[in-house]
Amino acid sequence: MTAAGTAPGAVAPEESGARGSGSVLRSGAVMAAGSIVSRATGFIRSAVVVAALGTGLRADGYTVANTVPNILYMLLIGGALNAVFVPELVRAAKEHSDGGAAYTDRLLTLCTVGLLALTALAVLGAPLIIHVYAPTYGGEQLGLTVALARYCLPQILFYGLFTLLGQVLNARDRFGAMMWTPVLNNLVIIAVFGLYLWTAATSDGTITAAQAQWLGWGTTAGIAVQSLALVPSLRAAKFRWRPRFDWRGSGLTRPLRAAGWLVMLVLTNQAAYWVVTRLSTASGQHALDQHVAGGAGYTAYSYAYQLWVVPQGIVTVSLVTALMPRMSRAAAGGDLAGVRRDLSYALRTSAAVVVPAAALMLALAPWVMGSVFGYGRTGPADITVMAGMMAAFAPGLIAFSGQYVLSRGFYAMSDTRTPFLLNLVIAALNAGLAIVAYLTLPARWAVTGMAGAYSVALLTGFAVTAYVLHRRVSPPGAARPSLARSPGVGAHVRLIVACVPAGLLAYGAARAVDTKGSGLGDLTALAAGTAVLALTVVALARPLRLTEVTAAVNAVRGRLRRG
Repeated sequence: MTAAGTAPGAVAPEESGARGSGSVLRSGAVMAAGSIVSRATGFIRSAVVVAALGTGLRADGYTVANTVPNILYMLLIGGALNAVFVPELVRAAKEHSDGGAAYTDRLLTLCTVGLLALTALAVLGAPLIIHVYAPTYGGEQLGLTVALARYCLPQILFYGLFTLLGQVLNARDRFGAMMWTPVLNNLVIIAVFGLYLWTAATSDGTITAAQAQWLGWGTTAGIAVQSLALVPSLRAAKFRWRPRFDWRGSGLTRPLRAAGWLVMLVLTNQAAYWVVTRLSTASGQHALDQHVAGGAGYTAYSYAYQLWVVPQGIVTVSLVTALMPRMSRAAAGGDLAGVRRDLSYALRTSAAVVVPAAALMLALAPWVMGSVFGYGRTGPADITVMAGMMAAFAPGLIAFSGQYVLSRGFYAMSDTRTPFLLNLVIAALNAGLAIVAYLTLPARWAVTGMAGAYSVALLTGFAVTAYVLHRRVSPPGAARPSLARSPGVGAHVRLIVACVPAGLLAYGAARAVDTKGSGLGDLTALAAGTAVLALTVVALARPLRLTEVTAAVNAVRGRLRRG
């Protein structure tokens, strides 16, 4: 979790750039569609999991066990694979006579061996790992969490294979499969927890050993299906992986060196996340001891975070994934102006969705959380807690999205050291402010304060990263444009100005139509508030010169006329 920023002052793309942007938008649209379906089924998955387990200590055990594989994967190898793979494969395709085929085989083989070793060590060390992330657990709670972790930790291998194979497809400008196959994972988990909910509906709430195996192995099976579903797309791209172990002297030193900085970056992120996990699980226990209504612990934080990242995952990730090969080619050719244009374009285009989404999460948090999670064992008190966390996360979404764009600018230039140094600012602030929240706020509000701490950390890092990258990609001396006057900054400021009244009107509309006690009350209020917010932003787009918004509206109108 790092910082974000706004774009350097970029000139308008030339005609060829405009054509390229059209291709990027088409690729981004395919990925965004897959991401939307994936997120939608992900919400259903989360709702089924919450309905089955609730948000109390039992749910915390599963959440910790299922989160640890992803944490370890990202901590030790995942972040490096995501950032290094595409630039390296693009460069190898350009420089090697075989189009980089042998280099790709060697890199895949090396990474897979590392994944197998990491997975084996993690399964063996499951008790120690759980103690690190949930030191207050004991007795049955500890035994259940360790057992679930052993069943979930093999996910590390499949997370890695999914990233490796997906990045090979991305480097070949085939973007859709990596966004669509997670739908299969969600469907598997929905089936697993749906069956558990059906069979355990009348139980006393405990999880038996057989049920733990079903939930743990079922969750891992979902990740395995997601990964292996990429194979048909690889065959369609005429890629055949042939494992090669002749690593010496094959040019793998450079990506390994770059990956080292990224491992350190992820270490700082996960150190901060470890602090938050420990403090939030402890806060959840304190809240339970104090008979606080609602699960004010790690699970609530986790689900609020999961929903918070959705706009960035749908829009920003899709757009930047489509741009990354092009930015990498521009950087490899020394075309910093091209990198600058793509960064500015990505920031402005993604902000047109992300900034209104942040306003929606802030203004409509209770109805958002109620619509998604207000079922089964999740009561009104749980929704109130999660809504507070969502509102605290909301301001940081703009920075979180922008960071993703700017960090890829550094990675396209094969610079992983600078993002690591910049990330220290965010990680330190996140951990430090989370500790302050834990020590100073009541148990009912401590984890909500931790969500707000992350927003403050992101927004601070946002400014620092923007300044550093602006100097890096802009021409030196008097020719360097002012960051404050750049298109990216201007777009963000104007969007925020539009979203302030839009958010207030959306909140009023949701309150006006909310029917307390009705099963459709949250959905109705959310729909009304969302419609009012969107219409207000569109109405203000022309007077505030929100060109990305007006372009999207005009495109929709054109399609409707043609249709």
